[in-house]
Amino acid sequence: MIRRSLSALLATLCAGMAHAAPDVQQTLFNFVRPADVVKVTTQDAGFPQSNAEQTAEGEVLRRVVFNPVAKPSLQLTPQTGVWDWSHDSAMTLRLQSAMDWALTVYVQIESRDGKILTSRIDLPAGPAQTLVLPLKASSPLSQGMRAGPPMPWMYEGQRVLLANTEGELNSAEVSSVTVSMSQPNVAQSVLIEKFGVQEGDALQTAAFSNLVDGYGQFTRGKWPEKVTSDDQLKALAAKEQQQLQTWLKDRPAHDKYGGLLSGPSFEAKGFFRTEKRDDRWYLVTPEGHPFYSLGVNAVSADDSQTYVEGREAMFTGLPGSDDPLAAFYGKGDDNRETGANRNRQFDQGRWFDFYGANLQRTYGVPKCVEVSKPADPADDEDAGTAANASTADSAAAQTAPAPQPEKTATPAPAVECKPVIVDSKRWVDHTLQRLQAWGFNTVGNWSEPALQNLESSKKERVPYTLPLSIVGDYVSISTGLDWWGGMPDPFDPRFAMATERAVAIAARDHRDDPYLIGYFADNELAWAAPGNDPKDRYALAYGTLKLTTDVPAKRAFLKQLRDKYRNEEGLSKAWGINLSAWELMEDPGFEPPLPSAEHPEIENDFRYFQRVFAETYFKTISDALKWHAPNHLLLGGRFGVTSPEAVEACAKFCDVLSFNSYTLKPQDGVDFAKLRVLDKPVMVTEFHFGSRDRGPFWGGVLEVPREEDRGPAYANFLKSALAEPSIVGVHWFQYLDQPVTGRLLDGENGHLGLVGITDVPYQGFVEAVRKANGQVVDVIAKRP
Repeated sequence: MIRRSLSALLATLCAGMAHAAPDVQQTLFNFVRPADVVKVTTQDAGFPQSNAEQTAEGEVLRRVVFNPVAKPSLQLTPQTGVWDWSHDSAMTLRLQSAMDWALTVYVQIESRDGKILTSRIDLPAGPAQTLVLPLKASSPLSQGMRAGPPMPWMYEGQRVLLANTEGELNSAEVSSVTVSMSQPNVAQSVLIEKFGVQEGDALQTAAFSNLVDGYGQFTRGKWPEKVTSDDQLKALAAKEQQQLQTWLKDRPAHDKYGGLLSGPSFEAKGFFRTEKRDDRWYLVTPEGHPFYSLGVNAVSADDSQTYVEGREAMFTGLPGSDDPLAAFYGKGDDNRETGANRNRQFDQGRWFDFYGANLQRTYGVPKCVEVSKPADPADDEDAGTAANASTADSAAAQTAPAPQPEKTATPAPAVECKPVIVDSKRWVDHTLQRLQAWGFNTVGNWSEPALQNLESSKKERVPYTLPLSIVGDYVSISTGLDWWGGMPDPFDPRFAMATERAVAIAARDHRDDPYLIGYFADNELAWAAPGNDPKDRYALAYGTLKLTTDVPAKRAFLKQLRDKYRNEEGLSKAWGINLSAWELMEDPGFEPPLPSAEHPEIENDFRYFQRVFAETYFKTISDALKWHAPNHLLLGGRFGVTSPEAVEACAKFCDVLSFNSYTLKPQDGVDFAKLRVLDKPVMVTEFHFGSRDRGPFWGGVLEVPREEDRGPAYANFLKSALAEPSIVGVHWFQYLDQPVTGRLLDGENGHLGLVGITDVPYQGFVEAVRKANGQVVDVIAKRP
């Protein structure tokens, strides 16, 4: 076994070439001056020249070429024994992309017992960096966020790329390190120098320290919209207001619901509805005009908090307890057993709302009250009451004369100014102005309720949609990933009761509101597992059969099989199993067979069960909605992962089919040829294009290289949607960027917004979006 003495010796031998490195770094092997202590083997890769080469920055490294095959690789192993890295925190490798573009490299560290730690590295073009791979599984989720800060970054004068690792390793017996690529299209070159290990975790700590400034922005990045002062915030807000007024004047002629006056005419029925005409589906406004729903999700001023407790070192400008902005602290608990929260840390405790604080900085007006300094400490309570007077009291205090003292020795009144938290009405009016000026006409899911009801306001209302979140103590069924939890069991009577309650509550204040387009039946339920094999495709049926008969869905499935096969012999023959008694299927340890070509009845039975399951689910919701809200549409299930049975059932009981489609165009995520057979309108209820160059670390579900690419991607998506005659609307996700350090719900921290955490819009993007939204008039307003 190679122990510390050898590591120390190698470090000494290579000290003349050592680069400054964080913590205590020891070199095990140098590709420029190799020693006979590490065995280097290649597969479909190699060193094209015997000498090292000097880079433009003056470093000397060795070129490795990975050939265009399935998995070219370079492997490092000890000449004898194994490496003992039990006292080390990370493996290090000095390397550089030798191409003019970024490369994706995979590193696998294996121990003698077969345990493996893996990492995918996005190696950018540019100068060399030190790759650091923690020897224990690590990811940004361990720091409370979906994605970590951009790499590489300068640490102690050196470019460092801290990687994420997955798996498990016996670090006392490391047997090999493999660097590989996956199916490169052409030969790819990497420059490489030192391979070693590192003691200490100062680098890992530093990587996640001082990330966020007082405005909630990433400290290490620069971009045009980045804010540096309160005065800048105010100036940008004033400039934007002028532009909004100009854009609002350019809106196409529309009825009060946003329906296009220049389009075909329909019968006015007082509420939103759907109609098909000349092979194109339409949403129709209550006044009978065509309406293409251009929506934005999560339009909220109260959904951008991020947990700070336990990770205060990430923030450089959190307000103190005596700062007026301390009003934007709060507490929460998002520690949930869901796929979205799996392995996430820092998911509860104290949070801070940077967006709210920035609204306060921009629009908050200090209100001053005169407070006489108490002569006795016992008067402190009265003084505090005066200082926290209501707005009306504050205004009176500013105009009323100060009490005249009987003695000149009494201290003169002090003036204390406190900011007044921005009222929601101002935010609502401004936000609706923005949406309409940018060409949107729908307030999407999970938005501020105040945006839905402006009866007391002179502002123009905007149509909206609402989610039905059916919460209860009913049974749920796991289909694998369960991103937001298991599938509700619609055979459970408690599900019907929960649905009735949820629909009644949702409809209570909206039953007769013509601006409400309709309701969504929950969101991204786990109708299947995210994969292509039979176990994924039929995960709902497979998962149900593995449960006990305490689960109503399991009992329903067993009844289906008994009714069809009558006895265990018939089922055994059809499924190719040896079932000696029906009771064996009731056992929670029962392992169902998977569909196969040899036994097609398995697939038929699974498919039939999943169809009945889905129809029961959607019929339950449809029946409740018809009773409590008969005037409004049922807009489908916002499918993420789905199954044909679920889509068909949705079409049978819902007015609209809805899909969350994170693709370059809607046709990439949905087979519209099959949907046309169902003859129902379709709505894309989530899509977005994110990038990583405006602060937040995650590029979203569908990432583009740069901010400048988001606008063209949006325009192309909408153009493709308009070309599909069944699509009646598309909804962007979401209004605001997510916090740099992750939202409360699940740690997502994406640059997905039309607006940044500072409430400053991304000017280039919103201009592109506004222009793209103008396409709708040219397509939808054409009279047949």
